[in-house]
Amino acid sequence: MHHRRAFLAGAGAVVFAPPALAAGPRKIWRVGGERVKVVDIHAHIAPDMSALIGGTPFQVKSRSNPQITQRIEEPRIARMDAQGIDVEILSVNPYWYDMERDLAARFIAAQNAQLADIIKADPNRFHALASVSLQFPDLAVAQLQEALTRHGLSGVSLGCTIAGEELSPPRFDPFWKECEARQVMVFLHPQDSANATGVTRRVQGAGSLTYVIAHPLETTIALSHLIFEGTLDRFPGLRICAAHGGGFLPSYIGRSDFGCTANPQSCSPNDPVLKKKPSDYMKQIYVDALVFTPEATRHLAAVVGPRRMMIGTDSPIPWTENPVETVLATPGLSNDDKIAILGGTACRLFHIPT
Repeated sequence: MHHRRAFLAGAGAVVFAPPALAAGPRKIWRVGGERVKVVDIHAHIAPDMSALIGGTPFQVKSRSNPQITQRIEEPRIARMDAQGIDVEILSVNPYWYDMERDLAARFIAAQNAQLADIIKADPNRFHALASVSLQFPDLAVAQLQEALTRHGLSGVSLGCTIAGEELSPPRFDPFWKECEARQVMVFLHPQDSANATGVTRRVQGAGSLTYVIAHPLETTIALSHLIFEGTLDRFPGLRICAAHGGGFLPSYIGRSDFGCTANPQSCSPNDPVLKKKPSDYMKQIYVDALVFTPEATRHLAAVVGPRRMMIGTDSPIPWTENPVETVLATPGLSNDDKIAILGGTACRLFHIPT
């Protein structure tokens, strides 16, 4: 049945259509002779919300989101089978953080219900992360509770900023407290990164720099605020997974350790006193392994630990054709490490049967 249909997300809609690619058998992966269930924790979908936002600026935002409208024609299940991806965990890129409260409540309720319907149609291949309107933290707590208990969603996804506001202000603490108490995974994904980071002018021109530079930069800044402003100290049990390998932060985290030491005049005496070095918090954060090469994967594992890495593809956008092969070719990983990255950790955190 899987080969006779495919998910296509386009123009703010979820469409079922026959695959354009020739369907083949699902690729099976083994490590040390053991069959591995491969779980992609970074995959996008775009439920059709036009009934609620048709004719409003939010419909324009949903349609203009490049993650939705560009390069997503390839049939999803055929692509999963070709790569040996057994399960995708779907999330929606946010564009609703400046909605007023009543519309945000109705919008999120409808969107999470649609996500639940999608995964119920094929629970062996798809799980989904809830959306919440974090601009209203109390409402976001209620939305998360409903998504987990009523709809059976597997976690929650957030943008790296909330209508231009960082994730670290204390007003968001009730939401972080709920996530910590429920041990729910929070997936952080950048959104309008060029504007959110203030580099719009600098990323114009050749090279797709909005995606190559601005996206990981936004994640880098978001994680840095969560570290330096004490959120991860206030909620040490918080489970956060950052897209795109955690941005640039794992590659240069040593500089963070010496920022205030080398330049004390640049740091306020009112800044929170951290309980450990910034680099130590990297062991507290999960990341996807979307860093493209075995050497980059090796370094990421050295910084965050292989048991805090999970496969991510950015599906249906074809950022990577060989996510599993990249992990298997990474030097220094044991077979147990490879199994954890490919699916073992995700199955544990998202309660997926192995």
